Amino acid sequence: MDVRLLEATEDPERVICTAARSDYSSGFVGEQSFAETMSTVDGETTEEKKRTLIGRLLDHGHFGPFEHPQATFGVKGISRSCMAQLTRHRHVSFDVQSMRYVSFDEVDPADVREGAMVVTPPSATDPDWVGRNQSGGAVDDEVVEKRERIFRESVTESVESYQKLLDTGMPPEDARFVLPIGTEVNMVLSMNVRMLMHVADMRAAADSQWEIRHLTESILDHAAEWCPLTFAHYDEQMKGRKNRLAP
Repeated sequence: MDVRLLEATEDPERVICTAARSDYSSGFVGEQSFAETMSTVDGETTEEKKRTLIGRLLDHGHFGPFEHPQATFGVKGISRSCMAQLTRHRHVSFDVQSMRYVSFDEVDPADVREGAMVVTPPSATDPDWVGRNQSGGAVDDEVVEKRERIFRESVTESVESYQKLLDTGMPPEDARFVLPIGTEVNMVLSMNVRMLMHVADMRAAADSQWEIRHLTESILDHAAEWCPLTFAHYDEQMKGRKNRLAP
């Protein structure tokens, strides 16, 4: 999996603070400087004032101002299974690599057997891996070797069958029905800061599946650089609490 920040609102926390102060300002924020807009907020410096206001907003559940800044991410190589979970969030915008118009006729099934094109779950290769809904605990090497063999054979046969169907002239949009739900897909997604925190609440939680948790943590790493005061407060005070962030 590869997650990249493609585009984002410049100076997002200035936007958040300006929007929040507009709610309580007798003047018009569009006609005054940011220093004037923040003049009544506690803090010696602009950075301290932003930290104070952002912390206060988050602590009091005033999430509306966090809907203004938006970020767009490019994601490479997640499974269709993970995509199905992520796209349940209806306030996130998506563009997904199409398997109607993109065919995988040149993929070598031998490469699929070695891990290409299909995401391999850790429980197929790691004897110590224990998933949330797993009926038992860790397994021995013999069992995990059997799992991996069955998994590799199954996904390779699926890709071989897919390519044989393409060879008969079947359109990719129909041939794709035989491909596994673990087939890799690339996507672009956009969301505002409030929605990003909500997705993190739901998908970075300990009870989330490993793949979407990894995806969400990668997005949070980018968010911490893009919107540092907000996500420092979120990480320290809110993460893991299932906050009432959903619009």
